[in-house]
Amino acid sequence: MLLKAAANVLLTHTGLEEKEVLSLLEIPPQPEWGDLAFPCFVLAKKLRKSPQQIALELAEAISHEEGLSASAAGAYVNITLNRSVQIPLMLAELNKPDFLKPDIGHGQRVVIDMSSPNIAKPFGIGHLRSTVIGAALYRILGETGHVPISVNHLGDWGTQFGKQIAAYKRWGNEEQLQQDPIGESLKLYVRFHQEAEHDPSLEEEGREWFRRLEHGDAEAQRLWEFFVEVSLGEFDRMYQRLNITFDHVLGESFYNDKMQAVVAQLRAKELLEESDGALVVRLEEEELPPCLILKKDGTTIYPTRDLATAIYRHEVMKADRLLYVVGGEQRLHFQQVFAVLKRAGETWAEQCEHVPFGLMRFAGKKMSTRRGKVVKLEEVLDEAVARAQAIITQKNPDLQDQQEIAEDVGIGAIIFGDLKNNRLNEVDFSLEEALTFEGETGPYVQYTHARIRSLLEKAHARTHVAAHSDFNGTAPAQEKHSSELTDASSEMLGDAGWALLKQLDRYHGQLIRAVRQLEPSVIARFALDTAQAFNRFYAKERIVDGGRWRIQLAEQTADILASTLQLLGLKAPNRM
Repeated sequence: MLLKAAANVLLTHTGLEEKEVLSLLEIPPQPEWGDLAFPCFVLAKKLRKSPQQIALELAEAISHEEGLSASAAGAYVNITLNRSVQIPLMLAELNKPDFLKPDIGHGQRVVIDMSSPNIAKPFGIGHLRSTVIGAALYRILGETGHVPISVNHLGDWGTQFGKQIAAYKRWGNEEQLQQDPIGESLKLYVRFHQEAEHDPSLEEEGREWFRRLEHGDAEAQRLWEFFVEVSLGEFDRMYQRLNITFDHVLGESFYNDKMQAVVAQLRAKELLEESDGALVVRLEEEELPPCLILKKDGTTIYPTRDLATAIYRHEVMKADRLLYVVGGEQRLHFQQVFAVLKRAGETWAEQCEHVPFGLMRFAGKKMSTRRGKVVKLEEVLDEAVARAQAIITQKNPDLQDQQEIAEDVGIGAIIFGDLKNNRLNEVDFSLEEALTFEGETGPYVQYTHARIRSLLEKAHARTHVAAHSDFNGTAPAQEKHSSELTDASSEMLGDAGWALLKQLDRYHGQLIRAVRQLEPSVIARFALDTAQAFNRFYAKERIVDGGRWRIQLAEQTADILASTLQLLGLKAPNRM
C-alpha cells in the first residue's frame, strides 16, 4: 500500500505508467531518509535534464501534495508519508482478502512433481529438499489463485530394481528381509555395487533381472511388489510427521502401459534414430546430446517414462503447467525431455519447468545410497524433537502439551532450516544451528508468534476487566486509563511500530515474488524480517496498554506470521 500511495502522487508529475513507477520505487538504506525513494535517472533522457535537477524539481512539486513530504538527495527523491493518514489505511488494508491472498493464478492448474523417493531405500535427509520445497510451493500457489496438484512420482521402476533383485537372489535372507525390509534392502544394494567394482558381470545380471521384470517374470514381480509395499509404509510415516499429503502417488511403473504410445509417436514423426543398437532422438539443433529412448535390449529408460508422464499430466490431469521439483544435477535430463516434447509437436512443452535445487550435505559430506552413506530422516527428526523437548523443559517446565509442541518446534526447525536458503544453494545441514531459539531459525519465528499471542491475551484480558469495572462504576484509575488508551484511535506508533507496519505492508508483494520466482525462501526471509521487526517494536514501545493501533498491529503481525509459517509447512504454537 505504501508503494501505491507514493506511486499515485508520482504518476501525475512524471508521466510514467503505474507499473513502471512501482518497479522503480526503492526503500532508502537509512530509515531517517524517508519511507520511499524514487530514482530520477529514467526521466533524464525524456526531460533532457540532469537526474539531480529533476530530483530537485520533482521534490518541490510533490511536497505540495497532501499526506507526504519530499526532499532531493542527489538523483533521488526521498518521500516521507504522513503517518497519521497512512496508519489507519494500512491497518485496514492488511485485513483485505486480496491483500492476503492475491489472485494472480486465476485458476491455472499446476502439477507439481515433488519428493519422489526411491523404493527399497531409506527415506534419507537427502529427500527432504524436494519434499519441503515442493510442499511449500504447493501451499504458496494455492494461496494465490492457482489450483496446485501435488504428485509423488515414486522411483519404483528401472535397472536399479534389477540390481536389487539380483543382490537378493545372491545374498539375501528371507527372514532378515522380513524383520528389517528397508535396512536389509539397503545392505544388499550397497553390497551389489561394492561387488560390481570387482565383478562387472553383476551389472549384466542386474539388467537381465530388470528385463525379466518388464516382461512379467513371476519371481521378479513378487519381489518388486514386496519392496514397493514396505517402502510405502516407511514413506507414509515420514510424510505424516512432516504434515505433507499428496493429491496423487503414482510411481514410474504406473506409466509402463503408456510408453509404447510415446515410442510410436516419436517413430511416426520420424524422430527416432538408431545409435549403437539403441534408439535416440537427436537434439543437435538444441545444442543438446541425443536423448536415449530405448536401450539396446529394448528396455525403457528415464526419458521414456518422463515423456509418458508429462503427456499423461497434460492430457488426463488437465495441467496448464508442469513443475518438476528435482535436484539441479538433473538439469540436462529435463532439458532433453522438454526438447523432445517440442520436437514431437507438443506446444504445451513451453509450460514445463524444472525447479532445481542444490545438494543437501550433512557435516559437509554428500550422501550416497550406493555407498551406504545415508542419514535417515526419521533419526534426524527424532533427534530434533528430543532436543526441542529438552530446551522447552529447561525454559518453560510448566508448559502444557510439551511433547506436541516439541514435535512442532523440532520438525519445524528442520523444515525452516532448509527453506530459509535460496533453493539453488547447497545446504550444509546443522541440527545445532537449526534448533536455536535465536537468529535465523524456525523456532525464533515460532517463539515470536507465541510471544505475541501471549501479549494479546493479556491486552484483551485487561481491556475486558477495565470495561467491566467501568460499567459498574468501580474501575481503578490505572484500569480506566488503559481502557481510554485502547479506544484512542489517535495514539501514534513510534518509529519501531511504523517500521513493523511497513514490513507487514510488504507481505502482498513478497507472496507474489515467491510465486514468480518459485522460491519459498522469499517467504522464510519475510518471516524472519517480520519477527525481528516485531521484537524491536516490543523492546521500544508499550503494547498491552499502548493504544488501539498498537494492539491491532500486534494482532496482524501474529496473523501474518502464522500464515507464513503455515505456507512453509510449520505449526504456529500459541505457547512455547
